[in-house]
Amino acid sequence: MIEKIEIIGNGYKVEEGFKKYVEKRIGKLDRYLPRGYKKDIVAKVIVTEIGKGKSDKYEISVAMEIPGGKVIAAKDECSNIFAGVDLVEAKVTGQIRRYKLEMQPHRQKRSLKNLFIKRG
Repeated sequence: MIEKIEIIGNGYKVEEGFKKYVEKRIGKLDRYLPRGYKKDIVAKVIVTEIGKGKSDKYEISVAMEIPGGKVIAAKDECSNIFAGVDLVEAKVTGQIRRYKLEMQPHRQKRSLKNLFIKRG
């Protein structure tokens, strides 16, 4: 679990239920990161209320600071804040997977033909 999660509300009062939901959904994203980075991750979640009145919309943005100066960020607008957190979580997951592919060297794949050729 990501231990350092800051949840900030701009024009929105962050309730305890929402806070627990965010910690559950965003906190589990460390499983997609390389093992050495899991302890030092800082996640920041900002909920901004857009358009007060009949059509309440919320903008949810997540920024994760990964050791080495890398920041992974995603943002989405939604009328339901819980659904917005799910959408942002999916976006961040994709970015983390791409980041992990960049960081880890690929193994060379040998074909079956090369395995059975005698060398030497």
